[in-house]
Amino acid sequence: MSYDYDLFVIGAGSGGLASSKRAASYGAKVAIAEYDLVGGTCVIRGCVPKKLMVYASQFSYMYQYAQGYGWGEVEPEFDWNKLITSVDTEVRRLSQLHISFLEKAGVELISGYAKFIDPHTVEVGDRTITADKILIAVGGEAFKPNIPGIEHSITSREMFLLPEQPKRFAVWGGGYIGVEFASILKGLGSEVTQIIRRDLILHGFDEDICSNIQGGMASHGINFITQKVIEKIEKTEEGLQLFLSGEDSEPLIVDALLCATGRKPNLAGLMLENAGIELNGKGAIKVSLDSRTNQPNIFAVGDCTDRMNLTPVAIAEGRAFADTEFGHQPRFITHENIATAVFSNPEAATVGLTETQAREKFGDNIKCYTARFRPMFHSFTGSEEKVFIKLIVEINTDRILGAHTVGKDAAELIQGIAIAVNMGATKKDFDNTMGIHPTSGEEFVTLR
Repeated sequence: MSYDYDLFVIGAGSGGLASSKRAASYGAKVAIAEYDLVGGTCVIRGCVPKKLMVYASQFSYMYQYAQGYGWGEVEPEFDWNKLITSVDTEVRRLSQLHISFLEKAGVELISGYAKFIDPHTVEVGDRTITADKILIAVGGEAFKPNIPGIEHSITSREMFLLPEQPKRFAVWGGGYIGVEFASILKGLGSEVTQIIRRDLILHGFDEDICSNIQGGMASHGINFITQKVIEKIEKTEEGLQLFLSGEDSEPLIVDALLCATGRKPNLAGLMLENAGIELNGKGAIKVSLDSRTNQPNIFAVGDCTDRMNLTPVAIAEGRAFADTEFGHQPRFITHENIATAVFSNPEAATVGLTETQAREKFGDNIKCYTARFRPMFHSFTGSEEKVFIKLIVEINTDRILGAHTVGKDAAELIQGIAIAVNMGATKKDFDNTMGIHPTSGEEFVTLR
């Protein structure tokens, strides 16, 4: 049978862009559909604009720290509109850049929302398109709990478009998105409250990481309300009134509420049932190790499969799919020992197993090495901020199972350590490595 395309990709985000260009490089005829700006969550409303706002939020502390090093006191002014405009301009520049990359690769970009007609046919606007293989790479989307007044809250999508900076800002949720935006808004001068249903933020991370980040955020002035959820939101003349669970809870008045209680695969409107595509128990597309769905010609990568929801993972999955199906180089991606970071203040990064995971797998046959210290940078700043590092080691083999750190430039530090962990490095390998002095990173090779 003859098809319009060898490959049709739904979603021009990280996974879709990577797979489409890689497939086209093997000579495949490829088209990609996108109803929003090209670039996906990471470029448009995620990693990139968020990191730019992280940078902006750090300057307020640098003005303070500089005085300890002899710089005179200044009274800085922050312009929210200038930051938001600059971020939006950069996002749109990057989106256009990705469009040019598609053109250069020979991938046809089709604007519109794609939906399935059958396993080989999709509809985009008034076009009906057939393809030998179809890749779903539509990512994820924030969702809100169903409580009265939830329409008055915003999600991470709207955070980059707020016309005014909220002076009183609340975050509902303890995941990395909520933690990062709480830190950003505090650094930019807002009064910030974070509401979480557990005692600690970042459920699923190593507990020492969670407690050190939360303690650091609290020292910067972020107010934590723990073991609570929001039951109702009312819009009043004074602001949004948040009613919390528990008889002892007083309502909280804020100017804006970020609902960061979770994300789900962005599958609405795709008409997956027309193609007979199965979902797993979590509402994500069910795939095999090589990203194949139950339909032999349909594949899915990235957040819509809810495996490991990170941009580099979606890119790697997309390229592995293209190499396998069009480059005749069969391979799949392992989701073990993937490094990740939380761009909070203080920053954190991690790779490998948490202590809890290690003990579940190896019992008492592990040893943890930790250190907590004031970094040299803060010798004169007056800040009480600390760096925390942790190595988790399997006793019998001496192999490093996990590495975790909290502190300035944590992500840059863990990126290199992740290579060692993935290569199976041992504690002895770390001990035999000379440290760079004076740095925080040298502490990883001097732990005893």
